[in-house]
Amino acid sequence: MAERRKSRKRKNEIASLEPKVAPDKPSKEEYSVAKWIRNNVPSKKTKFDRAHNVEYFTGSRAVDALLENSPWSSVFENRKQVSQFLDQMLRHKFFHRAKKVVISEEELNKMRGIKKKTKDPKDEKKEDKEKKEKEREKEDSKESKDTVVIKDEKDDERADDQKKSKKKPKVRLEMHMEQCFVDCNDAYVWIYEPIPVYYWFFGTLVVLGATAVCLFPLWPLTIRHGVYYLSIAAAGFLVFILALAIIRMIVFCLLWVPTLGRCHLWLLPNLTADVGFFASFWPLYQYDYYGSTSSSDKKGSKKRKRKDKDSDSEDAALIQSEEKSEETQEETQESPKEETQVEESLSNTERKDSCDSVEAEEGSEEGSESEKSNTGRDFVMV
Repeated sequence: MAERRKSRKRKNEIASLEPKVAPDKPSKEEYSVAKWIRNNVPSKKTKFDRAHNVEYFTGSRAVDALLENSPWSSVFENRKQVSQFLDQMLRHKFFHRAKKVVISEEELNKMRGIKKKTKDPKDEKKEDKEKKEKEREKEDSKESKDTVVIKDEKDDERADDQKKSKKKPKVRLEMHMEQCFVDCNDAYVWIYEPIPVYYWFFGTLVVLGATAVCLFPLWPLTIRHGVYYLSIAAAGFLVFILALAIIRMIVFCLLWVPTLGRCHLWLLPNLTADVGFFASFWPLYQYDYYGSTSSSDKKGSKKRKRKDKDSDSEDAALIQSEEKSEETQEETQESPKEETQVEESLSNTERKDSCDSVEAEEGSEEGSESEKSNTGRDFVMV
């Protein structure tokens, strides 16, 4: 027993030597400063960790506002005191520090659910041709234009730079590893959310309504009878809606079964849809026919399915045929020049041949005449 008493005394002595740690709770001043910052310092909305929508403010703006326009501007002497006070608020979990990360275009498309369009090889070829034609036109225009064009291009570049500068990059937030307040442009995400006044108002109304329902036996007879009839009317309305749902299902089945699923007739089609009260009773009916009208339509649908199946296999063949057609067009453009050269050479050769033939004919005529003259002389001599 004596040993236990000695151990207790030692523990009490050690506890008395240790400094008493007060419970770390935020003070009323911190709550009032937090409310004032939320109402007067501009805040922005963005996503935190790609999931949560949060509000944040910049640290330097909060320090400036507390020093200049706040009711505590006389209490704080310099920026260091303000940053120390806000650091204490950060440790009391009014807000936490975060770092800004710029969102790329790919992430934006993923967040919005936009997919990049896959281009067909035909469209790619057309775009390449158009780009080449534009480049050629630009080269020709650059050679012909003067210094005025250079000035216009500079003006366009400046306008584009201004447009890019106006577009602010979108930012998302991530948790910062060093959780302390720094007087800089870092983002501080709000954790503290003050309860608005209308929450208190509606809360008191709910409490008063619950107590009034509990005191139903003490109500006057006229009010109790009115509530009774209203409850019966509400129950009848619910039964009426359930009966309508059953009737519309029966009518749908009576048409759907004999027509083998071709005719669809719905009475009050928006009755069970996620729409407003009055929109659920309009239109009164909806009729759809899903069958084919004739045998020719059936054959046409079968042919379309076959074409759809064969189109995938024919794409590669079409691309090759287009390449061949382009090559043939280039050859045809070159062939007229070659034909003109061949025709000129042929015409020159024909002219030479005709000249040679004429000369040969003339020589033959002269020879025949000389022979005749010789024979005539010989006949005279004889």
